Amino acid sequence: MAAVVNSRPLRNTVVKDKLEALVAEMIERRIYLNEGLSEFEKRFIQTALTKTRGNQTKAAQVLGVHRNTLNRKITQHKLNSHR
Repeated sequence: MAAVVNSRPLRNTVVKDKLEALVAEMIERRIYLNEGLSEFEKRFIQTALTKTRGNQTKAAQVLGVHRNTLNRKITQHKLNSHR
């Protein structure tokens, strides 16, 4: 019987390494925390909406937030609910 290798820790390490490199670059470019957080949140939400074809209920589940919170953030960031 072949051993099953869990690749999740490896993927998490890769993501963390990419994030660390991105943060270092943002600091070098003097991008402030609030600006970086806002842009990350906007892209995170827009990607979830795109992947769920604009379904806010499904996008909220993917993001782990309440649908009302997602709706408020869509309005706050002036996002289209489907791109």
